[in-house]
Amino acid sequence: MKLKNKIIAVGVVLLFLSCTTNPFTGKKTMALVPNSQLFPMAFQQYSQFLGENKVITGTAESDMIQRVGQRISIAAERWLNANGQQGYLKDYKWEYNLVDDKTVNAWCMPGGKIVFYTGILPIAQNETGVAAIMGHEVSHALANHGQQRMSAGMLQQVGAVAGNVAIKDPKARAQFNQYYGVGSTLLGVLPFSRSHESEADKIGQYLMAVAGYNPDEAAQLWKRMAAQSGGQAPPEFMSTHPANQTRIANLTAWAPQAKAEAAKYGVTSFKPIN
Repeated sequence: MKLKNKIIAVGVVLLFLSCTTNPFTGKKTMALVPNSQLFPMAFQQYSQFLGENKVITGTAESDMIQRVGQRISIAAERWLNANGQQGYLKDYKWEYNLVDDKTVNAWCMPGGKIVFYTGILPIAQNETGVAAIMGHEVSHALANHGQQRMSAGMLQQVGAVAGNVAIKDPKARAQFNQYYGVGSTLLGVLPFSRSHESEADKIGQYLMAVAGYNPDEAAQLWKRMAAQSGGQAPPEFMSTHPANQTRIANLTAWAPQAKAEAAKYGVTSFKPIN
């Protein structure tokens, strides 16, 4: 077998063997890097980040981050247990920290390590807004999006290697490398990332509702996000995230479904927005 065919065959076998079904999305997902390796790496990087940044503790805002995070993670566990997925979170080590930084951002690493920057709190405005953000970020971890991004990056590299091995002409190889990078990003990496953001929006909206937070606030949050950005954003097809208006429309449409899901767990009224 030629080397290029071997590379392709190995890639196909790895992809087949590494696919798992995620309980939150119901989709087969790539898992070339198992959580047993990914989580310890994420935990180490998280600890390093906290050591290099100012973590805020003992304030009303930091207590709110802790409280909301715990409610969202409990909602996730309730959903998993109700759907026959007991033990899914056994290796997660939930941690919720507020960091003094003006950046408008929050993130969750694989395994449940979460950071909120103080810069995003004015846009959140209230605890329900924080819950919308927290639900979204936690959902990235629950849906194994970090694992999938790493797997996709590895496959992208395999494709590049296969092309360079297969193409003998130096000029044609140079053209391949030029167009492969752009094409695989626009047609593969970016749509993949946007789909992850939409999945996290939907799952997060469901979780916030099950946790007792009004899912209608998720769309309101993104209206504030859009206003804060001042309309400065690349076209959706060139972005890692859906356009703000796409997210607002989706979250508005999904809110009744999230309320119906919450009702299954006896949640029919929500925490007041203040």
